[in-house]
Amino acid sequence: MDQIMSLPFGVALTALFAIVMIRVNVTYWIGRGAVAGFAHTRFGNSLQRPKAARAQALIQRWGPYAVVLSFLTIGLQTAINLAAGAARLPLRRYLPAAIVGSVMWALLYATIGLAALEAWLAVAAASPVGAALGVAAVAAAVVWIVVIRRRRAASESADTVV
Repeated sequence: MDQIMSLPFGVALTALFAIVMIRVNVTYWIGRGAVAGFAHTRFGNSLQRPKAARAQALIQRWGPYAVVLSFLTIGLQTAINLAAGAARLPLRRYLPAAIVGSVMWALLYATIGLAALEAWLAVAAASPVGAALGVAAVAAAVVWIVVIRRRRAASESADTVV
């Protein structure tokens, strides 16, 4: 990564975009290929069950949004892109989502992402307890935001019912 970040910004951004586009598209096609191969086994008829059809419909509807948002996570990108391929999300819906997500990812990594990663690694090396407390603080903030939003949504729905 240091070699890429030593390049001019535009070149580094383009290289990061290309790298992530190749990675997510290969993952998507592995998912598609795995399902196509699975369909030719004795378990292939399980792809035709009602639960599988509901999962397929869910991914068809929300898959592109999940693909875009997966680029803001660590550890979920591969699983979501693999699931999009396995669910046979059409390319006309997958590719725009993958492009938008890849641009976001490349911009984040080319600007603040690597600096934040290096700072985090320095903190973790100097003080593992401090790093753990930082993770706990971020997790607590996320939980707090989710709880507040759910309470608001619940009170708004209760107000509309009454």
